[in-house]
Amino acid sequence: MECGEQELPSVQSQLTHIHSPAKEKKNSGDIAAAMERWTGVLHVPLSRGGPLFRIAASVILTPSKTLAVPRANAVLFTGDRVRGTGEPAIERLSDAAYLAGLLAGKLAAGEANAWVVDAACFAGPYAVYRELVPSVDTVGDPKRYDPSGLPAAAGVANILTHCIREIQNKIMRGSLKDSASNQEPTALLLPPCPPKTIVLGFSKGGVVVNQLVTELSCWASESTKNSVDVSQRSTVLLIHDLLVPHTASDVLSSISAFHYLDVGLNCAGAYITDHAVIKEIANFVSRTTDNLRFSLHGTPRQWSDPNRPWILTEKNMMLRLLQDEAKKYEGRLIVSEKKYFDGRPRNLLMHFEILEVMDIC
Repeated sequence: MECGEQELPSVQSQLTHIHSPAKEKKNSGDIAAAMERWTGVLHVPLSRGGPLFRIAASVILTPSKTLAVPRANAVLFTGDRVRGTGEPAIERLSDAAYLAGLLAGKLAAGEANAWVVDAACFAGPYAVYRELVPSVDTVGDPKRYDPSGLPAAAGVANILTHCIREIQNKIMRGSLKDSASNQEPTALLLPPCPPKTIVLGFSKGGVVVNQLVTELSCWASESTKNSVDVSQRSTVLLIHDLLVPHTASDVLSSISAFHYLDVGLNCAGAYITDHAVIKEIANFVSRTTDNLRFSLHGTPRQWSDPNRPWILTEKNMMLRLLQDEAKKYEGRLIVSEKKYFDGRPRNLLMHFEILEVMDIC
């Protein structure tokens, strides 16, 4: 098992620079046009001495080069490693730093933060998300999805909190070099409301999406039993608290969309097929003021694989369950199925190219 080296929370910036998306998006509006971004690669653990997650980040800045509150935090979990293909597009789309920039450009008119998460451990080429999905086996395949303790939601909160702290430290160090003033490394540019969380899972990364879906269902059920208003987070928040969700409950209550990006496994479990889980999430949506989107994106690589027919079966079952529940709450639970490269022969390239052509707006 190959894991990140154990050390204190740290940032190892491999791609640290600031750029403005205004030149790329001329019609994004005045606020987006004023935005610049910090991009970099960080290595953070969930706990002291734990294995390191490699996180590529692209976060928005104010004109004064401080962190701005985003409209959303989009978190993409990647899959197994694929090396030595000789295909430049696959190599490019396997690079988390490249994906962070790509993802940032697809969301919220440039007003979203993008986070691309690689697994902390690998068994050869296989991603093993054990810290977020404790039930996975030695090669990262799930035995089940157990919400006990909300490990994925808590893990996402810890990862993002660690990353924001490291980015703020880096910005502050840069500010002190450029100015004698001791400015706060965070500022409010967008409306003072907690950002939404958009969850995406590519290939093997879909196991984390499934874990979060299961945890959301469980958390919503418990909140109902305890008469907790799941539609509201605390309104007494500092700007620092608005940057990312800080607790498992913050993560789950802020999720606005789940995107399954050509997910697939060598065993069952690529999609959620438990009706009780889907039904509880639909009930949750009915009690909140916000919509929730499920988008299933796929290519023939996964959905037409004759050697793994369960992938298509599971996808169709989840889609049917979602659609049946969505009919009860028209316009609140939004469900879509998006096919890419339909009619083309199955190949590995299309599996990665979905990341470039995905429609996640």
